[in-house]
Amino acid sequence: MSVISDEGKKAHKVKMNLGASVRVNRCGLCALVSVLVIVMMLYQFGGENEVKSDLPPEMISLKSLLSAAIDAAERGGKNVYDVRVKAELNEKSKGKTLENANDPVTNGDIMSHRTMFQSLQRAFPSVKIISEEKDSITSDTVDPADITRQDIGETLADNAFVPAPDIRVWIDPLDATQEYTENLRQYVTTMVCVAVKGYATIGVIHKPFEHYTAWGWAGKTTSPDLQAAVAQGSTSSTGDLTRVIVSRSHHGEVSGLAMSAFGEKTNITYAGGAGYKTLEVIKGQADLYLHITRIKKWDLCAGNAILNALDGKMTTLDGKVLDYGSEAEYLNNGGLVATLHSHAKYLKQVQEARKTKTE
Repeated sequence: MSVISDEGKKAHKVKMNLGASVRVNRCGLCALVSVLVIVMMLYQFGGENEVKSDLPPEMISLKSLLSAAIDAAERGGKNVYDVRVKAELNEKSKGKTLENANDPVTNGDIMSHRTMFQSLQRAFPSVKIISEEKDSITSDTVDPADITRQDIGETLADNAFVPAPDIRVWIDPLDATQEYTENLRQYVTTMVCVAVKGYATIGVIHKPFEHYTAWGWAGKTTSPDLQAAVAQGSTSSTGDLTRVIVSRSHHGEVSGLAMSAFGEKTNITYAGGAGYKTLEVIKGQADLYLHITRIKKWDLCAGNAILNALDGKMTTLDGKVLDYGSEAEYLNNGGLVATLHSHAKYLKQVQEARKTKTE
């Protein structure tokens, strides 16, 4: 007859309890499986970074964003200016355009991009920023863009707030790079545009070699200097002469189209930079800016926004308003007609000329 000590009985009891403790709780298991299935579905169909938060989106002050856009354009312009003056361009080619023209990039483009992109990103980390240039270098010396410029505070009393997901900021760190390499400084600009739900709302065009900045906010106002230039340009009369400004390096067959549309009394000016050409229209130095080949939206958005602020218009050759809501759709293949006045008239003449050429 075996005798089990008290300690042995306790150990035996613990062992038996351990063996009996492993049980399947069906309700708990079902709950666990359900949670895992939901997580897997969210990952598969929404992406791990696309799981929506219950928190409301950040509301962005457009007045602060305008201030930052001006600051970024002017700071990028200083990079452009310094590189050109020092003649340290280090020019490279990104390839050829459809018109077989060289598409260059320089140190001016890259340095300006870094300053503009990073300063805006640090001031508004929740806002999507789209730039012509791509560069992986992050500089610790780039401060956030100034969101409280005194001149903006004095010019604008009111404000507007927009959810961050509705905003796209388009920047062109150096417009007219080809002319920049040729030292044709008058055509060079740096540009920032704020699009709200695809609509060009705020535009900034800075001319670094003239230390001049024009800006406009659709539905609000434009920079005081630009208002004066528009007023002065509106007093000049050209009679029956139609003044058309076109690209000097990407013009295609635009000259022939202009002559067909407006007849012998057509004055054609060849110029570099979409920003420059749009400003010439705004200032009354040209009646319309005409373009018939493809063009990228960072070239257009800022000028488009300023025209919107002045009740002007920029459309494709088919009369469609440009949409700036998608980075993937950065190319405008529909040509361009930009005017401050009489857009419907000029557009109709261009369309009729195009129709005649295809018949």
